[in-house]
Amino acid sequence: MLEMKQPQDRALLRRLALASQGLLQTQPYGQGLAGARNAINHLGYIQIDTISVVERAHHHVFYTRVPDFKPAMTNELLVQGDIFEYWSHAAAFLPIADFRFSLPYKHAIKSGQTHWYKTRDQKLMHELLARIRSEGPIRSRDVKGDTKQRAGWWDWKPAKQALEQLYMEGDLMVSSRAGFQKTYDLTERVLPSHINTQMPSLEEFAEHLLEQQLRCHGLVTLKGLTYLRRNTELRKAVKNLVSARLAQGTLEQVQVSNGEVFLLEAGALERFVSPSSNRMLILSPFDNSVIQRDRLKALFQFDYQIECYLPEVKRQYGYFCLPLLYGDEFIGRMNAKAHRKTGHLEIKALHFHPHQFDDELVIAAWLEAIIAFSQFQQCQTVSLTQVYPNTLIQRLQNALKSLT
Repeated sequence: MLEMKQPQDRALLRRLALASQGLLQTQPYGQGLAGARNAINHLGYIQIDTISVVERAHHHVFYTRVPDFKPAMTNELLVQGDIFEYWSHAAAFLPIADFRFSLPYKHAIKSGQTHWYKTRDQKLMHELLARIRSEGPIRSRDVKGDTKQRAGWWDWKPAKQALEQLYMEGDLMVSSRAGFQKTYDLTERVLPSHINTQMPSLEEFAEHLLEQQLRCHGLVTLKGLTYLRRNTELRKAVKNLVSARLAQGTLEQVQVSNGEVFLLEAGALERFVSPSSNRMLILSPFDNSVIQRDRLKALFQFDYQIECYLPEVKRQYGYFCLPLLYGDEFIGRMNAKAHRKTGHLEIKALHFHPHQFDDELVIAAWLEAIIAFSQFQQCQTVSLTQVYPNTLIQRLQNALKSLT
């Protein structure tokens, strides 16, 4: 096992990880709709999230990697049959070519495994399927249900629960969506006819996960390969596959300074990896590159937690802090909110952590990133309230004023 504990070693691993995520290049997958299609095919999934403090996470991930991406393109990919919605480690958009790897979980849910609901209204589910079969696609709001005041999103009306259960079991697919209003239709009417629907074996699933994770991350941990998947047999199959690949010499292991062991393709470190630049990227908290927090800390020494799920008194950086990637290092986070009605981007707090970079270069990179980011939020004005360290606040505020 190769030990990589020196700063130059960690920099090489970081660049491999970021290049594999498409975060070192300006247009690694192309532009616009074609670029978005290529991006998700490479990344393997893009997590869907409901939080709308800034543009939603699934659009944000595309935006970071694909020039000229527009949020409407996500639904366009869905309608065209290039992607589909289902559960990965969370709700996600997935490449349509990977559809068969959603089948094991659908089969488990249909066989009684609980995802959301312990009880199922089979009669209502049967009625909804019959209605969709005869009348066509349906939205949950098109179905009359219990109109009593509900406690929250987890207390959906029975019709919504039944639709979602049919979706999780695989009888229905999402054929389109407008914001978070999903339209459901029969799987046989949504799924393109050329897509492989054969149930994968455990070994095939394990191979799919390994190849996907190595492709989009460059280097992975054994735990990360089955991140948030609770299938014990699948984990065992992945472990067996990794052991076999290590024995064959097609995989190798490296150990970083905190003791974490990463797997990567043999020879990957000898290949050219694009050097980092002075570009800054404002990432989503649900970005593929940061969602595995242990990995993020081991590779980048960036201890990150999204704080919107914490009580306000326990928040250190703010409700919805966005990681700031400068070159190949995470150097800060930004707590922001887009006020769409007024077209204003409010930066409540900007935190720069101690770093070795020239402040002027960092400020210039941040300003360039903010211009593009505010346009993505459809905001015409930007304000900045707090900066840490506060010695930078006057320069940053003056620079922002010069943009308006």
